[in-house]
Amino acid sequence: MIQIENLVKRYGELVALDHLNLEIREGEIFGLLGPNGSGKTTLINCILALLKFEKGTVTVLGQQMKPTSYQIKRQIGVVMQEVAVFDQMSVKENIDYFCGLYVKEKIRREQLVEEAIDFVGLRSHEHMRPKKLSGGLLRRLNIACGVAHKPRLIILDEPTVAVDPQTRNKILEGIQQMNREGSTIIYTSHYMEEVEQICTRIAIIDHGRVLATGTNEELKLMIKPRENISVQAIALDEAQLADIRSLPHVLDMGYDEQNLRVRFNSDEHNLIQLLNYFKDKRIPFGRVFSERPTLNDVFLEITGTALRD
Repeated sequence: MIQIENLVKRYGELVALDHLNLEIREGEIFGLLGPNGSGKTTLINCILALLKFEKGTVTVLGQQMKPTSYQIKRQIGVVMQEVAVFDQMSVKENIDYFCGLYVKEKIRREQLVEEAIDFVGLRSHEHMRPKKLSGGLLRRLNIACGVAHKPRLIILDEPTVAVDPQTRNKILEGIQQMNREGSTIIYTSHYMEEVEQICTRIAIIDHGRVLATGTNEELKLMIKPRENISVQAIALDEAQLADIRSLPHVLDMGYDEQNLRVRFNSDEHNLIQLLNYFKDKRIPFGRVFSERPTLNDVFLEITGTALRD
């Protein structure tokens, strides 16, 4: 679907994309993650041929992407983070306008508009003006305007920012439905749980380079922690802490206010060996939590930056 090779984009002395290489396959929901300033927006604009770049190639749908590649652009839908609709038009009129940029045949466009209204759940609001909509409904309208023409490639830039959980679930379900219907999707978000939930493959970029690419599980195997165990309300002395630190597969640990946190570089038998130690030493403890590494752990270790400050 998309092939990016050796892409370089500079803003003066700032290198926004530094010989970036990336492949996005047809049929994927592809997650694009990176801290602020990592180059995500610049990359998207280069894919859309909205920016000139100094070096490299961008191939979309088998053809090199250029500003005049209108046949390719007609097959792309874009939903940016900032809502872009006309306040003077109703919900239905907005969707019809944006769909009309791609589909000129009136009967076909009318059908697509009706389907888009139902798809985002705005049937009871179709005659309302955008300024009368809640933030969540406005997000749905923004999505409908970007995808009503049923594009083969859809780029979604943080579509769930500042929406309630119910609307977020509706949007995520809609993204998966569009994918099932044949659209390849590029998805950016600062909500790691969303990316874990819907993306089939993920790229982490920073400083204009791709640092890691893979499925959710493949990325988790790239970092050392395999299991994180937390124990609450446990009183430990220095000798006991040293014993725990010397247990097999302990990567690192922390202890404060009677809360113990241990990270292991293996995912086998860690909890059993830790609880056996407490039992042998007759150490009482409170609640115990065992967690596998999350995508946020992967992101933090690979980039050294928390995605959400």
